[in-house]
Amino acid sequence: MKTVIITGANSGLGFETAKKIAAHSRDFAVILACRNLEKAAQAREQIIAATGNRNVSFMQLDTASLQSVRDFVEQYKSVYNKPIHALLCNAGISGVGLKKKQLTEDGFDILFATNHLGHFLLTTLLLPFMEKEGKILVTASDMHNPPLEAGETFEWPGTEALAHPDDSMAVSRIRYSYSKLCNVYFVYELARRLKKENSGIKVNAFNPGLMKTHLIKDTNESFYEFVRINWPERYGDLDNSSSALAELAYAEGIIMSSGHFYDRSIRPCFTSALSYNEANARELWEKSEEYTKG
Repeated sequence: MKTVIITGANSGLGFETAKKIAAHSRDFAVILACRNLEKAAQAREQIIAATGNRNVSFMQLDTASLQSVRDFVEQYKSVYNKPIHALLCNAGISGVGLKKKQLTEDGFDILFATNHLGHFLLTTLLLPFMEKEGKILVTASDMHNPPLEAGETFEWPGTEALAHPDDSMAVSRIRYSYSKLCNVYFVYELARRLKKENSGIKVNAFNPGLMKTHLIKDTNESFYEFVRINWPERYGDLDNSSSALAELAYAEGIIMSSGHFYDRSIRPCFTSALSYNEANARELWEKSEEYTKG
């Protein structure tokens, strides 16, 4: 039995990917790691009904809470304690609509904590449980390289500015792009560290594109149609993207190495010039280690 953990799996990309992995083979056991247990239970029943695979379970996980992450890992250790074939770090929020600074119980910006820091801690704590050739897939975005207006710049502000933003940064929509850049930095830095350890674990990023999910609330159909027509390179189809992510998780022989960015498919592509800055990635890693101590 191959164990797959998917965060944020009760809806959208996470749900569809979980369903496709469960449908692929009953040799796969899928764990839905979700903040809302009621929704997770409903998702489990829907996946079982659609696939006939009863090897689907759920556990509570809120990536905005470091204690929730630690509790999840301890529960996994006590209840399952099995090698993990694939860990899919997928949960995330867009931050659209936030009108004031919102900090987590740990004192971090809600977007930074949910999209990056919680997954950083989850991954590092679960590394000892990964299969020798296990896979880690992080849902990033092409928005790590956002479209800019004339005269605008997008530069790394340093981790502290994202973790504990000032009042202006705390409500800026560009925070989402920074959180997705954090995802890419995390993948690239972890890939370098695993390589130095001669680890067989493969870690890569995945871009699903902008899709019609619950990520961006209160968005009408015309918005997605505008993106589809004017920015087709950024538009994503939920069925196609979830199929690609599921295949990357369950198929053998596709992922041969680490540190790649898969763009809405099983084909890797290059990322922005800024995303390859190793000093920035290292600084993010070191600060994330500091933030998650204890």
